[in-house]
Amino acid sequence: MHKQIYVNLAVDDLERSKAFFSTIGFSFEAQFTNGQAACLILGENLYAMLLVKDLFKSFTRKSLCNPKESTEALVGLSCESRGEVDALVAKALAAGGTVPRAPQDYGFMYGHGFEDIDGHIWELIYMDPNAKAAG
Repeated sequence: MHKQIYVNLAVDDLERSKAFFSTIGFSFEAQFTNGQAACLILGENLYAMLLVKDLFKSFTRKSLCNPKESTEALVGLSCESRGEVDALVAKALAAGGTVPRAPQDYGFMYGHGFEDIDGHIWELIYMDPNAKAAG
């Protein structure tokens, strides 16, 4: 089994992206952060590498999509409560992000999300351990 996950995301302005995520409460691993990349700590052994586009392009032969116009991925993060989901969305909105859709409540699962300043979509999910899935 794998021990860690690193999701790599291309960003337009690294310092602006770092400020956005710092504002909503995330921190960075200094050991893997420099002028071209920042290691965003998402949780224990969970990271997103924010890479300036030229560095990101050096890892692939494919062209980059514009995440403000095309969906490249949905980054999903679990939360401890509905309140945490809503609080993170509110912080992201206040920091310059956007909200692409209304929250979704399935009883057993509650989700909402935001787009960061580069257009990457972050899905935030709370799964109620005491509720049963509809089925």
